[in-house]
Amino acid sequence: MNIRSVTCFLNASTSNLHVEAVRAAGKLAREARSALHSAGFPVQTSRLATQPFSLLPGDPLRLASELWILCANAGFEYLSLGPILADAPDAGLSQIALIPDLIRSTESVFASVLLARQGQGLHLEAIQQTARIVREIAQTTSLGFGNLRLAMLANVGPHSPFFPAAYHDGGPPAVGIATESADLAVTAFSEADSLDEARARFVAAVETAAGQITELMHPLAAKHNCRFTGIDFSLAPFPEEARSIGAAVERLGVDRFGAPGTLFATSLLTGSLRQARFHRCGFSGLMLPVLEDATLAARSRDGLFTVNDLLLYSAVCGTGLDTVPLPGDASQEELAGILLDVAALALRLDKPLTARLMPIPGAKAGDCTEFDFSYFANSHVLDVKGLGSRRLFERASWLDM
Repeated sequence: MNIRSVTCFLNASTSNLHVEAVRAAGKLAREARSALHSAGFPVQTSRLATQPFSLLPGDPLRLASELWILCANAGFEYLSLGPILADAPDAGLSQIALIPDLIRSTESVFASVLLARQGQGLHLEAIQQTARIVREIAQTTSLGFGNLRLAMLANVGPHSPFFPAAYHDGGPPAVGIATESADLAVTAFSEADSLDEARARFVAAVETAAGQITELMHPLAAKHNCRFTGIDFSLAPFPEEARSIGAAVERLGVDRFGAPGTLFATSLLTGSLRQARFHRCGFSGLMLPVLEDATLAARSRDGLFTVNDLLLYSAVCGTGLDTVPLPGDASQEELAGILLDVAALALRLDKPLTARLMPIPGAKAGDCTEFDFSYFANSHVLDVKGLGSRRLFERASWLDM
């Protein structure tokens, strides 16, 4: 099992204080990578996340440029500025328009927009603006690849170590672990003769790995005067069959991912993760990123699932709609409607969900993507309905749900 990321969290400021804070975080991340690798958990990346974009001091674009230089020098591969808070009283909505420039001017900085929170409602105007910048980024970055670094968040709290959702809560520095653990499910389900045995094997594998990671991270965090927020044991895949959530679902007994029974299998996987005992943070659920999973990419080419199917699965599993390739001509109204459905599901079920939509310029439904990226498996572009919900958005800019 690999570690997707050692993610450090801190408050960015305009003073020299954050220079030393980034250096200290980089030292912690390097020590954590070394310790985890020695224990048999190779670490793919180290990442840094700040407080929400809306709470950053000064000019956020200038701060992003300065902070990224510090991050690179400290050994971090990626930086998340934290989400724009759509309900922020002063700058929330106006800041959304800054994101395309941020994405185009950097290669390693992630952004997000928090559009809905339990008890604080759903911001429909911000959803429309987010849909607009998704289209803009798709049309102004190569193959629309810039949208990999942008997500809509709904009901997502701080300290998920996965990007683009990661952000800090404003307290003392913290560190969390994001796993790439789909292979645990593939192995457990391949060796089991019954569903009960499959679940027991998987839970045992998760608890064993989590125990080893926690035993390493607690003293390291304490040594650096840092909080250990826990492990986000979301079953993130890698684009090969041995590390594929789609393959795990099929090893469990579904003929092919997307066939009847897929919803049950995803629910069983998520329930098994909930049953496992470990120091958890973030989503700790099931991830179904179409472009990051070899089996999901293959089943998209078979036409076995739709955007609405993925949304249905997110009701019982993990993170929502992730790296979903869409036609390049998908309208702003339709993208907004998809984001609205994800946000509504998150609020109604009181769970964190995200949406990372990737319209592909010039591509139509059924075309194959052409990304050259080691974390992607090229899939077919999923169809959309060519319809939106414009009149819904005309009736309210914000709604208490």
